Amino acid sequence: QLQLVESGGGLVQPGGSLRLSCAASGFTLDSYSIGWFRQAPGKEREGVSCISSSDASTYYADSVKGRFTISRDNAKITVYLQMNSLKPEDTAVYYCAADQTTYYYCSGSPKGYDYWGQGTQVTVSS
Repeated sequence: QLQLVESGGGLVQPGGSLRLSCAASGFTLDSYSIGWFRQAPGKEREGVSCISSSDASTYYADSVKGRFTISRDNAKITVYLQMNSLKPEDTAVYYCAADQTTYYYCSGSPKGYDYWGQGTQVTVSS
C-alpha cells in the first residue's frame, strides 16, 4: 500500500516562501501522477497543482499561477511544491495525493486520487 508523507509546512510571513515535499516510503513515484491539494477551515478541499506521471503535463490553480512550482527529483522519489510570494489566503492544510491511472495528464480534482498523505499545515501570517 502506497503511503505518502508530506513535509515542509510551517509559519511564514506574507511574501515569504516554503517548499513542501511529498515522498512515499519504500516506493518511487514515477508511475504516479501527483497532486497537491489544500483545505482551509470551513472550505472544501481544492486542487492547487499536479504533475502527470510522464512529467509532460502540469496544472496550477489560477490562484497560485506564477507563484507555485511543482517538480519531481531525478530519482522520482520526491515531488516538491515550491511556494513563493505567499499570501494569508494560502493558509491551509496541504495534502499530496497519488493517482496511478493517468500518464500524460493529471487532474486538479481530488476525485481519482487513490492515495493521500496526512497533510502539513501552512500558515501565512505576520
